[in-house]
Amino acid sequence: MRILIVNGVNINLLGLREPLIYGLVTYKQLLKNIKEWSHELSLKVKVVQSNHEGKLVDFIQKYKNVDGIIINPGAYTHTSIALLDVLKAVNKPSIEVHISDVSEREAFRQVSYIKEYCFKTISGQGILGYKKALKEIKENIEGKNK
Repeated sequence: MRILIVNGVNINLLGLREPLIYGLVTYKQLLKNIKEWSHELSLKVKVVQSNHEGKLVDFIQKYKNVDGIIINPGAYTHTSIALLDVLKAVNKPSIEVHISDVSEREAFRQVSYIKEYCFKTISGQGILGYKKALKEIKENIEGKNK
């Protein structure tokens, strides 16, 4: 089973950016954890990151043959109809992940264009949200293949 993990704007600054909100785990450590979790779950995972909206769209189009997508678009969550449209276009099971609990943050963070397409949103679980997303997307895909 092949999963694409798409990380958006400023996710590469984990461990540096607002550690009280996003924690002290670095992006490099997150990638190491994702590799371990995907191995435990027998998943083939491709992880990409960009601070540019169009590049994120390009990644999703390029890797459209995956079985599922996990996406943390960062601030593009609240602004990007383009990311919503590309998720709809490739039509793969998708989960939205946020490290912080966006429901308890600023009002503008309550808007998620991505949520309209994703079958689940995982928020406020730190980087463990990615582990949960990997498990849930695997279960979802396996359920559809039965």
